[in-house]
Amino acid sequence: MDFKDLGFSTNAIHYASHPDEKTGALSTPIYQTSTFVFKSAAHGGRIFKGEEKGFFYTRINNPNRDIIEKKVAFLEGAEEGIAFSSGMAAISSMFLSLLDKGDHILSSNVLYGATFGLLSKQLPRFGIECSFVDFSDETKITNSLKKNTKIVYLETPSNPTLKVFDLQKISDIIHDYNKDIKVVVDNTFATPYLQRPIEFGVDIVVHSATKYLNGHGDVIAGFVVGSAEDIQNIRKKGLKLLTGASLSPFDSYLIYRGLKTLSIRMERHCSNAQKVAEFLEKHPGVAEVNYPGLKSHPEYELAKKQMKLPGAIIVFEPKGGFDKAVHIIDNTKLWTTAVSLGDCESLIEHPASMTHASFSKEELKEAGISESLIRLSVGLEDAEDLIDDLDQALS
Repeated sequence: MDFKDLGFSTNAIHYASHPDEKTGALSTPIYQTSTFVFKSAAHGGRIFKGEEKGFFYTRINNPNRDIIEKKVAFLEGAEEGIAFSSGMAAISSMFLSLLDKGDHILSSNVLYGATFGLLSKQLPRFGIECSFVDFSDETKITNSLKKNTKIVYLETPSNPTLKVFDLQKISDIIHDYNKDIKVVVDNTFATPYLQRPIEFGVDIVVHSATKYLNGHGDVIAGFVVGSAEDIQNIRKKGLKLLTGASLSPFDSYLIYRGLKTLSIRMERHCSNAQKVAEFLEKHPGVAEVNYPGLKSHPEYELAKKQMKLPGAIIVFEPKGGFDKAVHIIDNTKLWTTAVSLGDCESLIEHPASMTHASFSKEELKEAGISESLIRLSVGLEDAEDLIDDLDQALS
């Protein structure tokens, strides 16, 4: 069977999955073990040298993790993938594996707060330089590239401002300048169901699998997918030697389970988000709404071209500024005040003081994150109930 001829939902369920050979169990058993037994000393030696495939230590590989690494890589259109114990572990391991002292990163100036902190404050401690620019400006991208640039990094849609960047155009600009520069995209907000960056020339894709890939708010995990060469490099350096941040067998199983429903969950997430965004856009108490599914979004046409659906994250600013934003957050009943996203439950948070608290006031302004900005992660409840709750909080 050629899985490339099958649909996304079919592959999310069946690719790399198989009944247990010994028992016939349909669901893959959880291999809750730290180490694996070799048939002989020679057998163990061959596996350690990479001359023979096999499992030897769960920090490096495990049957549960092996399945989801293959599955997520395939869904993203990549050659190989590697799972980590958190999204930040995945991102950190990727950077530390591919960069050396004296190298340069060119990054979008709108990023998840912890990623921004890693690039702006931590990697420079190791002699790695990082520049931040507005990726919607092609001239700024071109002018910011250097001879020592090794990685170009961005999110699209961006967290939390929901800027949508042209992946094909950016990839072409970077690779025309230097084909060896790696273009890396955080695809957490979109998932491979909505957007596949590798199809637009991107080299590496990272995920916080804590979010939609798992989908139930009970796992912390991350992924890096890309070429076999890059992933093997990250596995040998970033996972084995630098971070040791391996994903547990049980958490791997939970993601394996979550991936089976990814497509239908994303359809409902996006359907609900569209209804909520349209409600907010018409509400007299709302000053501005930003959602890629609204025609008022600056990159609406690009989002339609690049994404299957516009996602399930909405940001908006109420009239009344910071005090009104806090009032709304504190007075919702169905919307749960919490960070993260991609859960079945709808979540509401204040980026400037929560997920992006590591930004200075100047950095918040540069990234377009105001004090009154509210971020919504639209869940799987009935859209009408979510809208009613926002309506009463706004009032």
